[in-house]
Amino acid sequence: MIEKVNPSHPDKIADRIAGALVDLAYKKNERPKIAVEVLIGHGICHIIAETSEVFTKDEVQAIVDRIAGKMALDLVVVPQDKHLAGNQEEEIRCGDNGIFKGVPLTDNEKAISEMARYIYNKYPYDGKYILTDDKAIICQSNAKSDYLKKDLSMRIFGKNIVVNPLGEWTGGTDVDTGATNRKLGSDMAQSVTGGGLHGKDLSKADVSVNIYAFLKAQETGQVVELCCAIGDDTIDGKPYSEIVEIAREYINKVGGFEKFAEWGLY
Repeated sequence: MIEKVNPSHPDKIADRIAGALVDLAYKKNERPKIAVEVLIGHGICHIIAETSEVFTKDEVQAIVDRIAGKMALDLVVVPQDKHLAGNQEEEIRCGDNGIFKGVPLTDNEKAISEMARYIYNKYPYDGKYILTDDKAIICQSNAKSDYLKKDLSMRIFGKNIVVNPLGEWTGGTDVDTGATNRKLGSDMAQSVTGGGLHGKDLSKADVSVNIYAFLKAQETGQVVELCCAIGDDTIDGKPYSEIVEIAREYINKVGGFEKFAEWGLY
């Protein structure tokens, strides 16, 4: 059983804004230090950014308006803690404590990812989807329920399809709030750990080690469990800098941190 949300869900809008700010930090510095939290909804976007880079309010407002539409902006930008930032001045070392897990994707997890993208391509609005062994529950805003159920019945065989059980609805940030890293199950499937994927630079293990563990699990077909502490220079027998480069290659392949935030790891 797995849930997936699409890029227009309010929580994913928050993740995408956070990701766009990380992209902006990397445009300003090849090794930025940044951690961003976003809370958005009902006409206002609250952002706290701890960062080594200088962001103007106009730069941030443009990102919010592009991703979420015109909104009031409540922005706090502060430097990252000088001791934590200094931890990596000389070399790339682990930026935080954490435990991490990578788990091979199941057939249902692969199927819901494909289904969610198919629906979102037709209905680019707030939506969330659940898939079990015998049932598909589709909650898709701004969609005709009867048509969507008929369309999906031709693609999803052997499952009871339930579409918009409360009726047709209009989603988005005028209906619900969104917060950074609140949909980690949707982003990581069974690989969920305590660390959030979004709004952080690659020095943070929450980003790089999570990506590395997930990719290794898909490659080996085995569960991967790792842990690290602030300042570690080696994880899983590899230099931490190598872990970071593996994650960087993955982020670049999907098109950056904002694009990564749209769907997460699968």
